Amino acid sequence: MDAALRLLDEHGLPELTMRRLAGALDVQPSALYWHVENKQTLLAAVADRILAAARPAPGPGLDWRDATRHEVLAVRDALLTYRDGAEVVLSTRALGLGGDDALQRISAALGRGHDATTARRAATALLHLVLGDATLVQQRIQADSLGVTTRTAALDPTGPAADVDTVRTGLELVLDGLAADTDAAVDPAAEAATAPYRPERRA
Repeated sequence: MDAALRLLDEHGLPELTMRRLAGALDVQPSALYWHVENKQTLLAAVADRILAAARPAPGPGLDWRDATRHEVLAVRDALLTYRDGAEVVLSTRALGLGGDDALQRISAALGRGHDATTARRAATALLHLVLGDATLVQQRIQADSLGVTTRTAALDPTGPAADVDTVRTGLELVLDGLAADTDAAVDPAAEAATAPYRPERRA
């Protein structure tokens, strides 16, 4: 996988082919199929390696909100570590390939304060948020490198164009919504206030 990641980072996803990878390894293309079934399987393995680079999970001392913030931003950073990394992960997820480690980590963080179903659904929404953001950032970087953008400043994952404020805003909105639902669930007065009005029936 190291050779595949180098090719991806140096040349981009379109150039990450079985033939080019075989050349980098100085083997015949047919030899690769002893290790991976096809290109989709290769990309799934590459996607897993990209996400595995996310910062380690936080310790048990963090509450569910801080733990979720850590996981979501760690995944975003990992996606931006490699050229076209977000597109690789996004395409493999669309095909149902690759592992679920990133989703499980975010879900586990949310699970510190919510039931498993809620945590899983919210984790999926947050993963989609960072995948979309990182894909857009990397596509803009590519457009800038090709000279097809009108932006004057070079687009870089650490620059203004990749500002994480949008992701942070979306993340906080999800966290606030989850917290509000939790508070309402344990507050009978809030539940009564939001319950639909049902007029009493007269005999």
